[in-house]
Amino acid sequence: MSAQRKDAVDAIIEQWAGVRPDLDTRAMEVFGRIYRLSRTMGDRMEKAYAPHGISRGEFDVLATLRRSGEPYTLSPRQLSATLMLTTGGMTGRLDKLERAGLLRRSPDPHDRRALQVTLTEKGLTVIDEAVGAGLAVQTEALATMNDEQAGQLADLLRQLLAGTLEAGH
Repeated sequence: MSAQRKDAVDAIIEQWAGVRPDLDTRAMEVFGRIYRLSRTMGDRMEKAYAPHGISRGEFDVLATLRRSGEPYTLSPRQLSATLMLTTGGMTGRLDKLERAGLLRRSPDPHDRRALQVTLTEKGLTVIDEAVGAGLAVQTEALATMNDEQAGQLADLLRQLLAGTLEAGH
């Protein structure tokens, strides 16, 4: 362990060392902290988005439309694929966001059987404000590191994610 202050994961690792000293718990140290960080930041992001009237899941839909560029339009299928949601889960989110006036669904002019989802002006305002609020929370959390450390962490996590995806597990 480094000279850093001990955390809850260190306590768990020490307990395992006491009862199973044969275990290599390095992976537990890494993924235990990733899991705890994800939960903590997920809760903080939810709080950051709440004043804008949206949840994290709704943020994801609006952000995906916003990132697509003008005219901020995608099909429900494209949204589902990007967000890894079932069509049923996507329909629920779209229904709520449409009722709130943040997006609209309309027939696809190129395919009568299909729909397209478009960000409204209100939706554009909400997502632009919410993304700023979310980035402020993330930036504050990252302030414990300097720019070089944050870059190294991003690179290491990218490598870990790629390796995990390539392993297919």
